[in-house]
Amino acid sequence: REGIRDNVDWESEGFKFCGNAPDPEVALPLIEALKPDVVITDIKMPFMDGLQLSKIIRDYMPWIKVIILSGHNEFEYAQSAVKLGVAEYLLKPVSAQDLLKVLKQLSAMLDLEEHERQELKSLQNTAESNLSLNREKFLLRLVMGGISSAEAIDQSQQLGLNIVARYYLVGLLRAEICEDDRAFDYHEYEKVQTIVTNFAGNNPDVFIAHKDMEELVFLMKGETSDQCLEEGSFLAGLIKKEVEMQTDCKVIVELGTPQQRLGDIHFSFAEALTRTKRNLLTPAESAGFEKDLIKLNRKEINNYLKFGSIQKFDEFFAKELGPVSRLVERSTHLKHYLYIDLILSIGQFISDLGGDVDEVLPEIYQIEDKLSNIHTSESFASTIRNLFSKAFGYRINNFNQERFTVIQQAKAYIEQHFCDADLRMEDLATKFGLSPSYFSTVFRESVGETFTTYPGRLRENYAKELLKTTDLQCAEIAHRCGYNDPHYFSSVFKKKTGQTPLQFRTQSQDS
Repeated sequence: REGIRDNVDWESEGFKFCGNAPDPEVALPLIEALKPDVVITDIKMPFMDGLQLSKIIRDYMPWIKVIILSGHNEFEYAQSAVKLGVAEYLLKPVSAQDLLKVLKQLSAMLDLEEHERQELKSLQNTAESNLSLNREKFLLRLVMGGISSAEAIDQSQQLGLNIVARYYLVGLLRAEICEDDRAFDYHEYEKVQTIVTNFAGNNPDVFIAHKDMEELVFLMKGETSDQCLEEGSFLAGLIKKEVEMQTDCKVIVELGTPQQRLGDIHFSFAEALTRTKRNLLTPAESAGFEKDLIKLNRKEINNYLKFGSIQKFDEFFAKELGPVSRLVERSTHLKHYLYIDLILSIGQFISDLGGDVDEVLPEIYQIEDKLSNIHTSESFASTIRNLFSKAFGYRINNFNQERFTVIQQAKAYIEQHFCDADLRMEDLATKFGLSPSYFSTVFRESVGETFTTYPGRLRENYAKELLKTTDLQCAEIAHRCGYNDPHYFSSVFKKKTGQTPLQFRTQSQDS
């Protein structure tokens, strides 16, 4: 040991001799404390041999390279050393040159392993950063209505997020520097984000996304509507208190209303965003907020998106938005509410058609910029017209020959299976790779009938044929036409023809 220590100029050779010990029991505490890169050990030693020491090092400190020196030229020693992952097995006598040669080889190996570890760490950091960014982008698209429910579940699974729940609630947190004349302070906003992450980041039922530096969005899952509101309010109050205690920022935290469907999450976000904007208004502006807040007729908006055209925009606008549009000139909060509600509804429509909302409607991520350019009812109408124009453009362009072929195949399928009592639009849409909402729209546009009336008409005609040409009981005819309940069949038949099945059969025989 002394010879190895004293006969090599370790510093000049690029090494540091950090310690030695007479046996493994003394060596182990030193090894654990000094954490060397290389351990040189004999085989035969008191209390514990070199192979036993190598096994302990391998199990607890696997990064250490072990060189075994032995005077026993026996195969089983070398074999055991190889099994233990020993770096080198040298037979005595060993010269300084031989030892240095081996050490330099190990040094190169250690440098390479360190480089690989750094590269792996860098790749892991990049992957984690990309995963975090992709999760945030996904969550923003989800709360803004830029993704369909089926696509949301699929993407969430790929991103390692469990978003399935009975109820959903969206909250919006906005932080502002307390002093009005103080410049933007990145570090203060960074503190706010850290506090929010510490409170909500470890909760599996809360997801956080950065809308921008000043605003954070959080999506909360819950079993009931009341639970969402209670936990959301508690979390909002806790964050507000901590942020204002630990930073120079004041905080606004607003919640939307709980929603049961993934596809309706954007309504909760729209409400939270509108309420946040209300908090930023002057007292005079916000005095009439509740009085002026007008709910849009979403059913009419969706019908216009599905079946309308840009040529009829003025008619639609005058009927649904005309009376309230004039208020945008004097009511900032109403302008925010109307615009946000409309753009999120349009974004959801494009998503239901299978479109990429980011590409078709980039305005959904430019809400603040667009709102700043709306000052009159005319500019409001022009801005909304542009949004609907993009939605119609996508709807028309998306209805191409491929979609036409799908509808023709769907019609053929219905004509073969209309007597199946379990025939459902959702199943058929899935069969052809379309969302139910989009399938319903294009089916009606192509066929001229809704999915409900088309197979219903086929069943009615088939029932008439059976009543005219067979002696089957009405219950059997009902079953053959896809009705499990004969009474319901009779009710539907009479509603369509004005006669009961028996009356129709009697009249047909008389004629």
